[in-house]
Amino acid sequence: QVQLVESGGGLVQAGGSLRLSCAASKIIFSIYRMGWYRQSPGKQRELVATITSSSDTDYADSVKGRFTISRDNAKNTVYLQMNSLKPEDTGVYYCNAYRRRDHWGQGTQVTVSS
Repeated sequence: QVQLVESGGGLVQAGGSLRLSCAASKIIFSIYRMGWYRQSPGKQRELVATITSSSDTDYADSVKGRFTISRDNAKNTVYLQMNSLKPEDTGVYYCNAYRRRDHWGQGTQVTVSS
């Protein structure tokens, strides 16, 4: 069973930075598309960023230029560097692994205060 464990969330002031990590196990990590999604209060879960097995990246328009997704296949870990954080970035951030089906982590809370 695929396991995804997120870490790095917390409380930060607007304009600050956070780095999220997601450690994967029980998968051949390098062949999976990895991603970060978030769910804000009262909203549906939305895509933040994805990175393919060949390290092609895609971002939501709202985070382009501020967030960077990366992966380290040797460590089975995907990262999300979040800079210039805004209050609207607040939410629970979920790690996703996709190959034929979705796998999800338990989520990590990010709170950005104004």
